[in-house]
Formats: sequence, structure tokens, C-alpha cells
Amino acid sequence: MRRSDLPDQGFVFWPVGAGDSTTILVSNEIVAQVDINHLEAAESDDDPRYPMVDELVELLPRRAGRPYLAAFVATHADQDHCRGFRELLEDHKVLIGELWFTPRLVADIDADDPDNLSDDAKALRDEALRRIGCNARSGAGVGSGDRVRVIGYHDSLTGEFADLPDDLVTVPGNAVEVLDGIRVGDRLRIFVHSPFKDDMEGERNRTSIGLHVTLRPGGGRALLLGDLDYEPVKRLFETTTRLADKEWDVFLAPHHCSKSVMYERIDGEDHLRKDVLDQIEMAKAAHGWIVASSGPIPNFDSAGDNPPHAKARNRYKERCDTFLCTGEHPSEKNPQPLIFEANAAGLEFLGATPAGAAGAAPQIKKARGGPAPPAASTAFGRC
Repeated sequence: MRRSDLPDQGFVFWPVGAGDSTTILVSNEIVAQVDINHLEAAESDDDPRYPMVDELVELLPRRAGRPYLAAFVATHADQDHCRGFRELLEDHKVLIGELWFTPRLVADIDADDPDNLSDDAKALRDEALRRIGCNARSGAGVGSGDRVRVIGYHDSLTGEFADLPDDLVTVPGNAVEVLDGIRVGDRLRIFVHSPFKDDMEGERNRTSIGLHVTLRPGGGRALLLGDLDYEPVKRLFETTTRLADKEWDVFLAPHHCSKSVMYERIDGEDHLRKDVLDQIEMAKAAHGWIVASSGPIPNFDSAGDNPPHAKARNRYKERCDTFLCTGEHPSEKNPQPLIFEANAAGLEFLGATPAGAAGAAPQIKKARGGPAPPAASTAFGRC
């Protein structure tokens, strides 16, 4: 897919199986990527999934003759969020202006467990360390291709991070309007939600970078939450006081439509937590799309199944206007990227909504009724 096939501003969610690959189109010259999942099998003509490295190299603008990516955001170091990074960086010589990551990426170095990180995650870590060194040594700042933005807390920034300038560190709860040294506030605002401070050393999924992305001036807001589960997602909505920092047009279902967002596993049973679903729904804009970045979703779940989960899809459809799965649109045999355009009217989905994608939120809201009692009393048998 070429850049000319895509809108000037918008979001692209790619069919890459159970993994995340989200492209943020800021302008014709500025593109950012949140995670990547490039499967070698996708390079075959018989595989319906998209080879993400090839796609990015094709659509990226050029700078000095090289494909130019203004920023790459690694939400966390799981393979299905960084698969293909080494090829993107080394084999294709893509100029990645700025690299976003958390201190956990470096902390995941474990000499006792050499398989703790995949080869792509190790390449990501090594590139992060290289850039940290460049920035720590330079008092005047560095240029495109060496820049970093570390998402974390100052008291966790020890060792390799100790000498980083403060303006290269973004603490969750703050917004970013600069990409690769370019002020883009008239076109882009990224509010950083997570990871929470007390999750920094916990299970890796909970260290995911969570972002609220707003495209300006017309609007278009997306919530991208990596592999966060119930507790941090609930906290995120409850502790964010400004609706503008959490209101969404597109909500990327965390962890590839995992039920762990709205179910807690207690004593071997799943317990539904409606509180987080209420929070998600209350932050929905006038029309809300929920996107599952996954393969086709089964009709039913079996014990021990990895995401995507039918339970999660069913709950999400009760809370949104349109539910879309990257592995199913417009069909399982021929999935196409989900492309959203940000324009003067807000956000528009550039594709036909398939049968069965309509969510139940409007009908459920109508059935709940309003806060006021009915004007006329009713009784059984009334005509």
C-alpha cells in the first residue's frame, strides 16, 4: 500500500494475526508506528496477513533517500509487539527518528534467562541502549535517528538512564506534542496514561505504554493500551479526570481482544467486572469503534485459549457502536487494513461496515431509559 492510498491524517490497524501494528498518519511527511508484528509467513501470497515491514517501507515518506519513520513506540517487549523491528531497522535501513520505550525494556536483560527476550526484542533493547548512550553524552542534544523518549518515572531511571536530560523523559499523566524534534501540536497530541508507577516491575504486560492519541484540528481520538488488563485499565479511566484525555472514537481492544480486560480469574472461574466496561462506555464519543487486532475470533472459548476471546468480543459489542476485527474485515480469507480518516467532521471509517459489526450500545442505552421516571404510569393490562 502506498502513502497516496491513505488519508493525510488518520489511523491504520493492520491485519497481522494476534499482534499489534498501528500506524498513525500525522501528515504526508510525518508517520508514527505503535508496535509491529511482521510474520515471515505473511510474505507468502497464500497468507492473508500483511507483511508489516514491507508495508511500512512502501508507504513511508523519504528523507535523504531513506524511508523515514518519525517515531516508533514499543509499548512493551513481547514478541507480538516488536516482531520485525530488527529487519525494519537493519535490513531496510529505515530512519527511525525517535524511539519510545519504558525502562523495563532495559531491565528485562537477564543473564540467567537468555531466552527472556526474543531476537527482535533484543535488537530493540540494543538500539535503545545505543540511543541512551548518545543522549547521555550529548549536552546539546542529538539529531534524527538517535532521539529517544523514555516513558517512566525518575526514581526508576538509574544506571543507563541516570544522565538522560529531563526533557527526554515523559511521566505518565503528561502529554507530548513533539515528534523527532518537530513541534506537531497543531496536528497531534499524545497523552501518556501508563505504565503506572507500581506496575513498573511487575508482569510485563502491565508495563505496557498506554496512549490517548488525538489528531488535530478536526479530531479523531484513539486509545491504544498495549496488553494492559483489568486492574490498570480500570485505574486508567478512574484516575484520568479530564474527559478529553480518555474520550475515544476508536478503542483498540487491549491484548488482542483478551477477556482479561473485563474478567478476573478467581478460584478457577472468570468473574465479570462491569465497572471497567462502564468506564470504557462512558468515555465513548458520539460513535465509537472497538477494534480487535487479532486473527478471526472463535464463536466460543475453550479453557486455556489465548486471545482473541469470544467473551471479550461479546462484552465489547454491548458497549460500542461498531466492532471490527482486523482478521475478519471484510472477510477472513481476504482481510484488509482498517483505515480511519481524521477530517473536519471528526473520524471516518474508510470501508464498508460488514454484517454483524454493529454493536449493541445504542439499543442497550435506549433500553436502560433515562434518569427521570416515565411521565405516565403503566400497569399490566393497560391498553
